[in-house]
Amino acid sequence: MNEPMTLGWFVNYMPTGWNRPWAGPDPRAWTDGSFYVDMAKALERSCIDFVMLEDSSVVPENFGGDMVAEFKATVKAPKHDPLPLAAAISQETSRLGVVTTMSTSLYPPDRLARMQATLDELSDGRNGWNIVTSFEDLAARNVGLEKLWEHDERYLRADEYLRVTSEMWSGTDGIDFDGRYYRVNGPSAPMSRQERPVLCQAGGSPAGMDFAAEWADLIVSVPVGIDAMKKYRDGIRERIERSGGDPDRCRVLYMVTPILGETDAEAAAKRDRMYSPESDNFLRRIVQLSNISEIDFSTYDLDAPIPSDATTNGAQSILDTMKRLTEGSSLRQVLGSTGESTSLDLVGTPATVADRMEEAMEIVGGDGFLLFHGGGGLITRRYLDEVLDGLVPELQRRGLARNEYAEGTFRERLARSVPTGG
Repeated sequence: MNEPMTLGWFVNYMPTGWNRPWAGPDPRAWTDGSFYVDMAKALERSCIDFVMLEDSSVVPENFGGDMVAEFKATVKAPKHDPLPLAAAISQETSRLGVVTTMSTSLYPPDRLARMQATLDELSDGRNGWNIVTSFEDLAARNVGLEKLWEHDERYLRADEYLRVTSEMWSGTDGIDFDGRYYRVNGPSAPMSRQERPVLCQAGGSPAGMDFAAEWADLIVSVPVGIDAMKKYRDGIRERIERSGGDPDRCRVLYMVTPILGETDAEAAAKRDRMYSPESDNFLRRIVQLSNISEIDFSTYDLDAPIPSDATTNGAQSILDTMKRLTEGSSLRQVLGSTGESTSLDLVGTPATVADRMEEAMEIVGGDGFLLFHGGGGLITRRYLDEVLDGLVPELQRRGLARNEYAEGTFRERLARSVPTGG
């Protein structure tokens, strides 16, 4: 590889591993944000490129038709707003990119544009926006709508939304936008250090990939296995080239959960405990799958494949992946493995996992990874230490991860990290 990989970390502003070993002395203290500020400082010490803060505005009722399983599993609730946390992180770090999640379906364009411009100023040009369209009808009712639009229309609306916000970030005195979905007349957002935030997106369906190829600087994806990873990245690059763009302007990152041990056998045993159907994590995994797919999996036979005629207005790419993975298998078996939650099975010593990551990037031609503590796990300081003090130094010794930040804004640093090509 010509350049170190781009590495980010995905996290929720919600309870840490409160009911797990290594939860810390006061696992209830997550609410003040200090854990996440400390986490961001640790990421910066390890020269991780950015932290991505997830968000959602609902307590889902997808699994079992009520909120009981959600509160037992703590997948999406309780949760605090990541935007003030991003501001706090920006004041305690100086180089780490800080990406916040905001929905094109739930925020008025002018409010989002001003918020993102403000965060970019507060962070001195280190801000990013993770663009989501949302799909939960509960979220729609929380902002006065009856329901959200069907999948492909959400992306059509999001495309126009980006045209509005881009005009607001253009530095003109005012805008006069009259589109199919949005009409905005007023002052533009104040100019910020990067002019616009680094744009991140996670489109997996054809409509989502079209949107990501049009707008994103960073694309987050979860195709399972090296062949699927390569097919996804090739599809994004082909879309950019067809529109006359430079495919190297966009980084494709794959979501992974490294599971580390002092020996490969120790790591494998840890993986087996983490994904076991008998573990506490299993409830989190199936509730999480219900949330992102908008399907009540409490009504499904766990010992059978997902029916081929199952449909969703939620994350279609995740449902399609799960259908494929459960063919000739069962939902219980897939959820008892890494399943749909990670692109690569990264289990072993730091050296073993680094070998696997290096091999994948050589074959895929990809740009890096978005790390997260998946498999139903809640983040702990111990897991951070394992990755940042074990895996990342191994990657740095091989030249696969950076050991210092380049100068400039978040966007400028990404532009210097030229990928290896298609």
